[in-house]
Amino acid sequence: MAIDEKQLDNLLPLAEGHHKHFSILLLTQEQCGLCEQAKDILDRLSREYWLSVSTLDIGSPEGQRLAVEGGLLFPPGVLIDGEPFSYGRLSERKLRRELDRRLGFVDRPSYVLATLDHAHT
Repeated sequence: MAIDEKQLDNLLPLAEGHHKHFSILLLTQEQCGLCEQAKDILDRLSREYWLSVSTLDIGSPEGQRLAVEGGLLFPPGVLIDGEPFSYGRLSERKLRRELDRRLGFVDRPSYVLATLDHAHT
């Protein structure tokens, strides 16, 4: 699928947003299988999105404060740019949709993202 110059001009502002950086904080605890699954998902998504992922023990004073303030009832708790996103089993699909929404790509098919990545090469 070829893109003409006008289409490329329309896509370039979207490409700039595609490179937005997200800070993800994962509230975890020891012996937590769902926490390990969440780490795997975030590791996978960090290859597609510009993510800075950090973890914090939900039992620590700061972890408890963030969990209570964010309504994150049990681990793993996920905050995106300081805002509560989810707790419990992390849905990769739901997280992708949220990241895409924040990038402005909600209704765009995945081939548009691939096109944007190759537009600057």
